[in-house]
Amino acid sequence: MSTRPLLVVLDGHTLNPGDLSWEPLQALADCRIHDRTSAADILARSAGARLLLTNKTPLTAATLAALPDVQYIGVLATGYNVVDVAAARARGIPVANVPAYGTQSVAQHVFALLLELTQHTGAHAASVRAGQWARSPDFCYWESPLIELAGKTLGIVGSGRIGSAVARIAEAFGMTVVFARRAGGRAELEAVLRQSDVISLHCPLTDDTRHLINATTLGWIKPTALLLNTSRGPLIDEPALADALNQGRLAGAGLDVLSTEPPPAGHPLFTARNCLITPHIAWATAAARRRLLTTAVDNVRAFLAGRPVNVVN
Repeated sequence: MSTRPLLVVLDGHTLNPGDLSWEPLQALADCRIHDRTSAADILARSAGARLLLTNKTPLTAATLAALPDVQYIGVLATGYNVVDVAAARARGIPVANVPAYGTQSVAQHVFALLLELTQHTGAHAASVRAGQWARSPDFCYWESPLIELAGKTLGIVGSGRIGSAVARIAEAFGMTVVFARRAGGRAELEAVLRQSDVISLHCPLTDDTRHLINATTLGWIKPTALLLNTSRGPLIDEPALADALNQGRLAGAGLDVLSTEPPPAGHPLFTARNCLITPHIAWATAAARRRLLTTAVDNVRAFLAGRPVNVVN
């Protein structure tokens, strides 16, 4: 009978759909790796596990109370709101996350969204494939206004690693960058929203930032401006955003996150005017996922050695 600890991965598919290797993790413990775990299956699958790894499968206080063998929780992400960290702390269970693995990938995705909103590359390429250029009486055409980024002001809400990486890329495009930082409070946020041509959200989700973008703050934004969110969906009051887009009070939005994921059919932003939505993929380049898995394994190794790292509670 194995004397190695039992480690259960509750939802490993989004991290590793098959293009990475679990072997470094399997070298440390007896592993049971599940692609996905429903709420109804969490307790049965976690029974007897000393170590639990989760990405988006919630671990509540009640769940942890029913799993007395758990001694460690690893989150396969930077955000750890899926775990009741206070309940884990009360039970002496360290919760470790994976910080900083996706900084460059998320910053890159910000500009993928922004360039599609300003250059409409995908839409124009689709029109060419549909035969529109072949039928054109002119050597070129454009179906939407093309916007040059140089000289525009980018307002970044949050000045952490990702916000700072976005700023560096923006400056290379010739944009002016202004930050709304937590310390600046509501007055600074209002000033940044009012002057920016593009606004990109890079702040954590807290009680203070939930619905940071709402009917009131949308009223501060220029009707010609573009809004980007690659951070957390609940930063935005989504019905208010849909109304602003549909009424022409905001020129466009590029979102990689929504309040509920996956979103319900009929979400108001699906049909909102000039709204691009990608399915939470900014983090998911192969390079970023490889870094995530490597750090998650390192976190487990450090815990087993008695020196836990990246502990958030």
